[in-house]
Amino acid sequence: MDMFEHQFEEEKEKGVPLAARMRPRAFDNFVGQEHLIGEGRLLRKAIESGQLPSIILWGPPGSGKTTLAYIIANTTDSHFSPISAVSAGVADLRRIIEEAKERRKMYQQKTILFIDEIHRFNKAQQDAVLPFVEDGTITLIGATTENPSFEVISPLLSRCQVLTLNPLTEHEIHFIILRAQKDRLRGLGELNVELSADALSHLVTMSNSDARVALNALERAALTTLPGADGKRYISLATIEDAIQHRALRYDKAGEQHYDIISALHKSMRGSDPDGSLYWLARMLEAGEDPLYIARRLVRFASEDVGLADPQALVIAMAAQQAVHFIGMPEGNLALAEAAVYLATAPKSNSLYQAYSLVQEEIKQGSTEEVPLHLRNPVTPLMKDMGYGKGYKYAHDYPGHFVEQQNLPDSLQGKRYYTPSDQGYEKEVIARLKAWWPEKEKPGEVEKEREG
Repeated sequence: MDMFEHQFEEEKEKGVPLAARMRPRAFDNFVGQEHLIGEGRLLRKAIESGQLPSIILWGPPGSGKTTLAYIIANTTDSHFSPISAVSAGVADLRRIIEEAKERRKMYQQKTILFIDEIHRFNKAQQDAVLPFVEDGTITLIGATTENPSFEVISPLLSRCQVLTLNPLTEHEIHFIILRAQKDRLRGLGELNVELSADALSHLVTMSNSDARVALNALERAALTTLPGADGKRYISLATIEDAIQHRALRYDKAGEQHYDIISALHKSMRGSDPDGSLYWLARMLEAGEDPLYIARRLVRFASEDVGLADPQALVIAMAAQQAVHFIGMPEGNLALAEAAVYLATAPKSNSLYQAYSLVQEEIKQGSTEEVPLHLRNPVTPLMKDMGYGKGYKYAHDYPGHFVEQQNLPDSLQGKRYYTPSDQGYEKEVIARLKAWWPEKEKPGEVEKEREG
């Protein structure tokens, strides 16, 4: 009896979930990830030859990271020491490393240290592994759903090969479900489960590429369905809907999905697509994202991408933030939805963003010119004697409440940072500025003169 057969016998006795019982024991039974473990692929050849390097398996939940680690253990002659970063600490790592040293010294046997959810280890815990990966005391297999570039320390990452696992396709999930349904040893074969076509289709779709979600929902449905007169358990669409409840969203508020989806929301609003905006907004909210984080991003978008094309956009975004803060969730989701749709359908202008960026660059280049004397406030007699405020023209004393005067330092006189777009409210702004400042230069002209 090999390691897997012993493990499966124990699992059956303990009544562990179907997903754990159906874990493949060999590459031939593994579904998906052909780019890594298909015949002739580098990883498979390395494993079968016993020359496995330290690796980080990065992929979404239910894509086979842990299963692949156990298959590696069953395929090689190395000792396998699995731990979970959720519950293990430095003391556990030291114990495994000391045992690995003894095993290597006495039996010339390698040790594979498998760390599930390695992204949960802090820097000190990862540092504890580093020297022993480097000197070959252990071969590390780390599994993570998070981008290793952010979650694994650079020295450890440089000593490991990162292997990316793809989400399982609907066809692969379909195959895994049917295999579990028919397997009489470890699956549900003895229960005579029959899935209706629409129930199977819904289960595949709602599992969201996560084999674990699919199998555990299937088991819940099977165990709560009574056999019919013919001894079969007929599972309907309604039963699967009840078993799976809702789609298992792949989302981590601290990980890459967080940044990918907020980026998708921002770009959908910028692209004036209310449907895309609502979809990505809901993906975050339904997955438990902090609504105030989303509100802050909507406020930023209102200033950056709508700007003065619709000054009301910032008001709407701030109102949504206040609504979420006042009434909380889930009621606040509609306030955010209203703001997202408003921003998506508003006229767009990034002229304000560009103008501020130009000013930022001016200052970064060392522009610290003095304030012209006429713009300074003469708060003391001495300041007045020095010329503070002299020659200042009070705009309200002039027709149209406007008078031309110098408001920038001498070296920047005539410089223009803000150029309104021809969208929305900014059309009015263009007309006013042309009337007030007909001689002002366009952004960049001063720089061209300087370069010339």
